[in-house]
Amino acid sequence: MGKVIGKCPVCGGRVYISELRCEDCGTKVSGRFELDRLSQLPEDLYKFLLVFLEARGNIKEVERKLKVSYPTVKNRLSQLLKALDMEVPPISPSEVIDMLERGEITAEEAVRLIKEGRR
Repeated sequence: MGKVIGKCPVCGGRVYISELRCEDCGTKVSGRFELDRLSQLPEDLYKFLLVFLEARGNIKEVERKLKVSYPTVKNRLSQLLKALDMEVPPISPSEVIDMLERGEITAEEAVRLIKEGRR
């Protein structure tokens, strides 16, 4: 059984499920069933979400598992939140400085974060 796709492979539009069928008794239910937000995630963000959950949100563990930098993990997390229509909380300059002091981000990343005011 394949994974449900969240976008039309031809035009990129939203897709919906039009029939559900019971595997045991064969009962069919027809209609228009919307896909949940997780089903509509691009494959790369869905995989990132699984790694993030497996790591219980530990950024360092996600870095290790995906072999990417801290800023990359934070960027993908922001992309994931945006794709799920979840608000990304603003970041304060003091939080950025703390991250810089802990070696979690570079000076360039710190400047960008302070200028943008978001994660």
